[in-house]
Amino acid sequence: MNKQILPSFLVLSLGALAEAQPAAPAKRLIAETDVAKFVWSADPQVSPDGKTVAFVRVDGNEKKDDYETSIWIAATDAKTKPRRFTAGPRDQAPRFSPDGSLLAFVRVAEKDGKRQPPQLFLIPMSGGEPKAITDLPRGAGAATFSPDGKTIIFTSTTTDEDLKLAKNPPKEPAKESDVKVITRAVYRSNGGGYNDPTRKAQIWAVTLSDGSVTEPRRLTSDEFGAGAPLYSKDGATLYYRSLHVKEPYYEDSHSQIWSVPASGGESKLAFDFDGGMGDYDFSPDGKRLAFTGTKNMKPTRSYDQSDLFMSDVTAGAIGTPKNLTAAYDFEIGGGVGGDQAPPRGGSNGGIIWSADGSSIILKVGEQGRANLKRVDARTGAVTALTTGDQDVMQYGASADAKTLVTLISNTVVLGDLNTVDAATGKATRLTSFNDDLFNQLDLTPAEDVWYTSFDGKKIHTLVQKPPHFDPSKKYPLILNIHGGPHSAYGHTFFHEMQWMAAKGYLVLYPNPRGSTTYGQDFANIIQHHYPGDDATDLLLGVDDMVKKGWADPGRLAVTGGSGGGVLTNWIVTHDQRFKAAASQRSIADWSGFWYTADFVLFQPTWFKAAPWQDPKDFAARSAITFVGNVKTPLMLIEGEDDLRTPPSDGGEQMFRALKYMKVDTVMVRFPGETHELSRSGKLSHRVERLRHIVGWFDKYLMGVAKPEYEVK
Repeated sequence: MNKQILPSFLVLSLGALAEAQPAAPAKRLIAETDVAKFVWSADPQVSPDGKTVAFVRVDGNEKKDDYETSIWIAATDAKTKPRRFTAGPRDQAPRFSPDGSLLAFVRVAEKDGKRQPPQLFLIPMSGGEPKAITDLPRGAGAATFSPDGKTIIFTSTTTDEDLKLAKNPPKEPAKESDVKVITRAVYRSNGGGYNDPTRKAQIWAVTLSDGSVTEPRRLTSDEFGAGAPLYSKDGATLYYRSLHVKEPYYEDSHSQIWSVPASGGESKLAFDFDGGMGDYDFSPDGKRLAFTGTKNMKPTRSYDQSDLFMSDVTAGAIGTPKNLTAAYDFEIGGGVGGDQAPPRGGSNGGIIWSADGSSIILKVGEQGRANLKRVDARTGAVTALTTGDQDVMQYGASADAKTLVTLISNTVVLGDLNTVDAATGKATRLTSFNDDLFNQLDLTPAEDVWYTSFDGKKIHTLVQKPPHFDPSKKYPLILNIHGGPHSAYGHTFFHEMQWMAAKGYLVLYPNPRGSTTYGQDFANIIQHHYPGDDATDLLLGVDDMVKKGWADPGRLAVTGGSGGGVLTNWIVTHDQRFKAAASQRSIADWSGFWYTADFVLFQPTWFKAAPWQDPKDFAARSAITFVGNVKTPLMLIEGEDDLRTPPSDGGEQMFRALKYMKVDTVMVRFPGETHELSRSGKLSHRVERLRHIVGWFDKYLMGVAKPEYEVK
């Protein structure tokens, strides 16, 4: 083979040039505190002409230990940089007028150091100061424009009495009783506190006329409340979601759509669906309604995979729905879970009709990935619009559905907005807010591994290896279990997994049976057997890492939150292989959970009966029954305001029992935090939570001294 010989002077010149180039700065490991530096994008709304996208930018404010939101805009052709459009710091829910000249959004103002109810504002896209168009005592929700752009509707829980008091406030406000008289089985909600069944959301409207805005007027007076308002295509009728059942927990899922004249008046039942409904929208010609949902099946199942349904619309009445995707065994409208969904960001995407009504674009969860799919509106055939190891978290579209904007994440990308051509699927990146930070970080993508469980089922897991992974070494391993239990890990950015790996751990995060995005049967198979075989799936994943030579069998740890906390408790009461465990926001006693959670299990979904009717089943599936077997040092992490998995039914029971048994244990409690601690809790609490989990594992797997966990 002939070799090309370079002249000596050129060799010298190239050598000198190489020496003159500054060395690329060494990348650093990701830190637990980097979460406070992240910038999130959310709620992309594409202008009707497809040229502009308005979205919410979320920034962490470390001084206030909170998140701030503002509205930004960007050109969908990516020829100009995104720019801030509103001042914030609590602006959300941008919505374009039909002609694209105006943008409505929700703002939470502050007065005398106190946050006020959210109100609707309007700003011209040509620029200028935003103008408040509502000032209701109980605030206003996101805007929906009428097809002609002359009316804006929204929801509010403001009552006539609220308006009277606002106009004529008493000199000395009457003292209201703080005593709660509770008559419903569901009476509080995680993150929302106690429900007020006497105060229902209704649809309100303002009219835009010659640059002025009318006073808000209420359009509905539905005693069961009104939500998710949607105009008919001719603008003559308003449709909304409401369920006219006083105590719906006594029956299977049920959904209703009601209609009312756009000017207000008497409401009428337009649609009654035997199942749960998600997003819904009319076809461009108004003759069909598409919606995501799950039809009730008999016997009742623990998990019902969502599908896309279609109904004909005749004279305002919505006909019997047809399941378009019955033959497609993946999660319509579904996705994957992580810890970096935009906090305070809002919106998802919903149903997008093509301009000619021939197809529908929406998100689908499929084997640990979330991508956009196109569904034929006649045949139900599903084709891919976006592909890849990624998570399409949110999306929006232009009026003709030819220009899409998606929020896309993967295991090394937090989440960027991308324009997607609806015809070709080609993506063009629009935002890069995190580039400066992420270019400094030594990140590695998670890897897919499939292994076979005890009964031949194939189990999918993601594995996050430490940076500069050496296959000749054996690493300490953290088994990290997702919640739900009907949820799924996937190809999305996960700060927790990246940081654990940066601390030197091999992180295994599987999707055992019961997980979504792998089909109806795979998810529902754990009904009346949770926890159980899913724990076996998880332990076999650990065995697989040991067999591969990646994991050190003498240095294994396990953690998980919510349903993952349930399984963590279960595993340490049935298996002794782990050197340490951290159970987060867990349940140990199913009977107690049945009585105290913020939702009810009155249907035979997780259990066949109530605790007193089948006490053996509740006890047989409760970790606290087997707590005497625990030898694993256990950390319990609890949000003190968690109403989904009340601490009294999980961590508190395990802690007291293990203290009695003199097993190493510690309980870490986070004041003011709900079940959402790991995803949208205070920035400082999210950091401290990670430090405690890894600190506990460092103590028992790495031999690091941790005096804070010694008995004082």
